[in-house]
Amino acid sequence: MTRTAEFGEVEAFSRAAVAVFRLNGRFTAALDRLTLASGLSAARWQILTTVTGESLSVSAVARRVGTTRQSVQRIADLLVRQGLAIYLDNPAHRRAKLLTATEQGVAAKREIDSCLAELTRQLCEGLGGEDEVYRTAEVLRGLSGALSSIGSDDSA
Repeated sequence: MTRTAEFGEVEAFSRAAVAVFRLNGRFTAALDRLTLASGLSAARWQILTTVTGESLSVSAVARRVGTTRQSVQRIADLLVRQGLAIYLDNPAHRRAKLLTATEQGVAAKREIDSCLAELTRQLCEGLGGEDEVYRTAEVLRGLSGALSSIGSDDSA
């Protein structure tokens, strides 16, 4: 690979990284606006969504959402204090409790999801339809998977 080709790849990756960071900021801001009425934030909504219908350990939630266990633990404790989630005994691990949404948490998620409908409609329209949104999601998932496999301890 020539130095020019390598620079082009670095430039392409840099642009992709900046675009994803910008997208993350915009998604977070949009979700913060939508979740505010429910007493949540984008981060709390993300964790609540992850444990609605499935009980997971805090570590499993952190792996799923791609953040640290400590960050998820802090948010999980807030959700429990709000009555939106509870900790359950984990039959597979005595100390690692399972987090799950309460009925109140499921109702809050449902309310936020209904508010997301209009944002979703506008995004689908702006991107050219549902198929284009799915295609975009697949590209982002592929980038995430590639970064995950490169950054794993297995590849060192």
